[in-house]
Amino acid sequence: MQKTIILCLFPAFVFLACSQSRLKEDKSQKLSGEKTTFQTANPWKPVIDVRADVAIIYGVEDHREKGNMTFEKRVQSWRDRGYKTHFMTGIAWGGYQDYFTGEWDGKMHLDEGQVTRQGDTLWHGYMVPYIVPSMNFIKYMKEKVIKRVIDAGIDAIFLEEPEFWARSGYSDAFKRAWKEYYGFDWRPQHQSPENTYLSNKLKYYLYYRALNECFTYAKEYGKSKGMNIRCYVPTHSLVNYSQWMIVSPQASLASLSCVDGYIAQVWTGTSRAPNYFNGKAKERVFETAFLEYGSMESMTAPTGRKMFFLTDPIEDRPRDWADYKKNYQATFTAQLLYPLIADYEVMPWPNRIYQGYYRTNANSDQKERIPRFYSTQMQVMINTLNNMPLSENKVSGSQGIGILMANSLMFQRFPIHDGYEDPQLSNFYGQALPLLKRGIPVKTVHIENVSFPQTWKDIKILIMSYSNMKPMDKSAHDHIAEWVKSGGILVYCGRDQDSFQSVREWWNTGGNRFKAPSEHLFLKLGLKKTFEAGEYKYGDGKVCILRKDPKEFVLEDNNDSEFVIAIKKLYEIGTGQLEFKNHFTLTRGPYEIISVLDENADQSPYTIRGKLIDLFDPEIPVLDKKQVNPGEQAFLYNIGSVKNPETPQVLAAAARVYDEKIRKDEYSFVAKSPLNTTNVMRILLPEKANEIKVTDAAGKPLQSNTSWDESSKTCFLSFENNPDGVYVKLSW
Repeated sequence: MQKTIILCLFPAFVFLACSQSRLKEDKSQKLSGEKTTFQTANPWKPVIDVRADVAIIYGVEDHREKGNMTFEKRVQSWRDRGYKTHFMTGIAWGGYQDYFTGEWDGKMHLDEGQVTRQGDTLWHGYMVPYIVPSMNFIKYMKEKVIKRVIDAGIDAIFLEEPEFWARSGYSDAFKRAWKEYYGFDWRPQHQSPENTYLSNKLKYYLYYRALNECFTYAKEYGKSKGMNIRCYVPTHSLVNYSQWMIVSPQASLASLSCVDGYIAQVWTGTSRAPNYFNGKAKERVFETAFLEYGSMESMTAPTGRKMFFLTDPIEDRPRDWADYKKNYQATFTAQLLYPLIADYEVMPWPNRIYQGYYRTNANSDQKERIPRFYSTQMQVMINTLNNMPLSENKVSGSQGIGILMANSLMFQRFPIHDGYEDPQLSNFYGQALPLLKRGIPVKTVHIENVSFPQTWKDIKILIMSYSNMKPMDKSAHDHIAEWVKSGGILVYCGRDQDSFQSVREWWNTGGNRFKAPSEHLFLKLGLKKTFEAGEYKYGDGKVCILRKDPKEFVLEDNNDSEFVIAIKKLYEIGTGQLEFKNHFTLTRGPYEIISVLDENADQSPYTIRGKLIDLFDPEIPVLDKKQVNPGEQAFLYNIGSVKNPETPQVLAAAARVYDEKIRKDEYSFVAKSPLNTTNVMRILLPEKANEIKVTDAAGKPLQSNTSWDESSKTCFLSFENNPDGVYVKLSW
């Protein structure tokens, strides 16, 4: 996840110095015990024992400085604590010093780093360069990394972040790959839009090939040992990679039979990237996270691949604890608003979360480890994920509006040509934020998936533009046209004047002479030149052309009215009223998820009533009502939704509960969570307990605090956590 980039002129020196089927699937995943995960490079320690289902062990390096802790010993340390173990490493970077220094094959490979126009090598921290993945490097990954992992008995492999920086593409290794791929000599990407497009297509292909090769080998080698190896790609969203100017295979990987799924790497660090709305660029963490998670869900939903959603209680850049808390709540809420995703990476790098030092407040350089109130709240939140159900409920708001995306969003971001700019990816956000900010839960649609019927499910209006992306396959237009003919409504926004319209591609080669790819689409839709702004009928559907680039809707204050009015009019033709509001809500089992938007004409708070446990409050109080103000989120447990209220049960806890036993007048269980953290629990009981025993694993009584809430029939209980288990027995 870390995105520390070092521009290095002396790389050797620095290197050496440093749906229904988905609902059914939910039950099987609970049985398989792989619903929640976390990643760590550390061996088991009591202070990071977060009690998810799976510990993803990072890197095959042996930690010689830590008592010769081999990779295999690190794996076993977690298995000994009852965890399933998987494996993760970076495919674009990682602990590959032995490859670059020649220890592996006797040849130095420092020339395989990603290099900018200025001759700077892009380094991931001080460890290794971001790599141009040659076939030799792929061979290293197979023989040195993947084989060892499978030999250790691990049957799930995560190769994360296949990243090629858009500003790179000048190394000798990349020039060799260019000649091999295109059949002609390398061309500097800064010299023309076409060179940029070709450069980024190659970057895209190189990591597509690397993952295909590595995962195919993993499955074949595993099969030879009688193992079924599953392969996953932890990756940032297409939204983030496009905004951060990184090229990655993204949606195309879902078509590979060797790819079983993804982790959506979305967290404060990605979602706080500023974007424009109403002429103002600023951080919009909830809204950006909502779009990021949405682009990941829609990328895989039609293909049936498994998706884990990730959040991070902190981030890579140093901030203060209050900042982390606020934005963690925003991203956590955003992920829960996707009811067909119920698998999670609950956190990355627990060692840095529990043992790192961060600022006590924004105006101080004083640092401290995670405050107890925050670790308690965080653990309450992540333990809900072990039980978070899939749901057929939909997020509140007008459904059926989609925004078309393509992997080529990553191709046009750098460098700028002919003065055409797209500040902060505004041609994408210009289609999304005017609607999202008005309480409309827009979806994203990947052009790479338009051939799947499932892609079009529930989509009534599709908004698209070729101002910031281009269709890599002309057959996509056939599927879009067929959808419109069957009753869909297409809204095309764009002047088609960016310099990438004229790159040599299928729409202007092989007998095609279109000035822009949209012209090919419009002809498929029965339109005739000159494709002017207006509304057109095609079959049972409609086409609306707005001759403005989407960025124009957000780069200026109050400049989105034409766009919003057009969408409202088209939506209400046959779908019903388009609802404008200032909030999103969703019910998932007993959980109530709420987000109230700022920058909205409606500045009123949202109020919910009932017997509610506030899961963002480390005291987990029971409330009769919760008021959520603009710019805030809420996560609540609705006690009134409990199906068997006479059955004793833990409703919320900052620990994971095991070995529950229910008798006529007694309820007991074991609670486990990291050392040096405080547990809080809200326990539903038939009546007030007259005796509560809290002991450690040896039976020694522990100090605890308790109170009873008669109105909700819940017992509040608090004590110090222990990964060896705290034994609780309540009698009444």
